[in-house]
Amino acid sequence: MSFYETALNRYSCRDFDPERKVETEKLGDILAAARLAPSACNGQSYHITVCRNEAAKRVAAATQEKGMNKFTSDAPLMAVISEEPPCKGAMLGIKHKGLDYRQTDIGILAAYITCAANEAGVESCILGWFNEEEVKSICEVSGAIRLIIALGYPKKDGSAPKKQRKEISELVTFID
Repeated sequence: MSFYETALNRYSCRDFDPERKVETEKLGDILAAARLAPSACNGQSYHITVCRNEAAKRVAAATQEKGMNKFTSDAPLMAVISEEPPCKGAMLGIKHKGLDYRQTDIGILAAYITCAANEAGVESCILGWFNEEEVKSICEVSGAIRLIIALGYPKKDGSAPKKQRKEISELVTFID
């Protein structure tokens, strides 16, 4: 599958099959791809905590405050992405430019995870709504949690829903 096909076919799944577990080999492939994601100064100032079984259910519950993300109860895997201290090179950016690249790096990491998952036939949904303190307690992490990615197989096999996107002309300006 080409990258364009992956981008075209990847979608935010909100209907996971709770009975179908993601194979260890596929999860390993997804995490191997994630490991290759670029980051500021190659510092990889983040950590991925993969929650399965009961831990996944507890993290899913922590994403459901105020009626949000009810579908996560059926996701067999929850990848919790937390910040780690920046490397020395990235500290220069923070000190001299006022730029902390960790959130950008985590966004890139999330793109690698979701695209690698899609290529493996596993769907995903990136979550930004969660009870951070509860998730920190479940995962025993101290760094700020920036994203959670629900992973699993969809209940229904089929193609991705039609994407609603802006036209290129609305997103891109060319300057000569």
